[in-house]
Amino acid sequence: MLIEQPPHLYRLLFPEARWRISIPGQKTVYLTFDDGPIPEVTPWVLDLLDHYDIKATFFCVGDNVRKYPSLYRQLLIRGHLTGNHTFNHVQGWKNSTSFLLKNTNKAAELIDSSLFRPPHGHMRVPQNLALRDAGYKVIMWDVVTRDYSRFMNPAQVLENVKKYTRDGSIIVFHDSLKAEKNLKYALPHAIEWLQQEGYTFELIPTGNSIPASRVTGI
Repeated sequence: MLIEQPPHLYRLLFPEARWRISIPGQKTVYLTFDDGPIPEVTPWVLDLLDHYDIKATFFCVGDNVRKYPSLYRQLLIRGHLTGNHTFNHVQGWKNSTSFLLKNTNKAAELIDSSLFRPPHGHMRVPQNLALRDAGYKVIMWDVVTRDYSRFMNPAQVLENVKKYTRDGSIIVFHDSLKAEKNLKYALPHAIEWLQQEGYTFELIPTGNSIPASRVTGI
């Protein structure tokens, strides 16, 4: 559970980050995808989301956007949001604040978004403050499916969604080669289960503040 649903104490380190976003009177979830876009997986995700008429937020690696600019444009053309996932999938714990910020700014030259998600959720408090001061809005998550893990099978990834999702959950999948096998089974089944449970799908808010009708939680 420490991986699938980040513990309360870890969330307290970054109280300004968005972990959950609930709308009173609705059962709402937010689908997000990390690490793309790549031609082997992202087009399949886009077609699936079109099939279910769902919009999602894609946290893109800048170097992938550089290599596949037309695929990045497809994300926007199809009505999805994009966010910054650094240029080289840089983990904050392994790098200095200045390097993380420089790498994120490099990605921002290609990704027109103030939304930022640290790879693996690894970030130090000073790095979070530096990103905030630079105008980025940090989006974490409430549920990580672990679709990327070679120790998980597709059914277990789906079970993570069923076990940990709650009202306002920001859910993380990955449009990556590591996740492909698990993703192609778990994502459609997860969407159908969430629909059956009465959840609606929303995009991550992008304004300076969440509207008054929305309540964030950690």
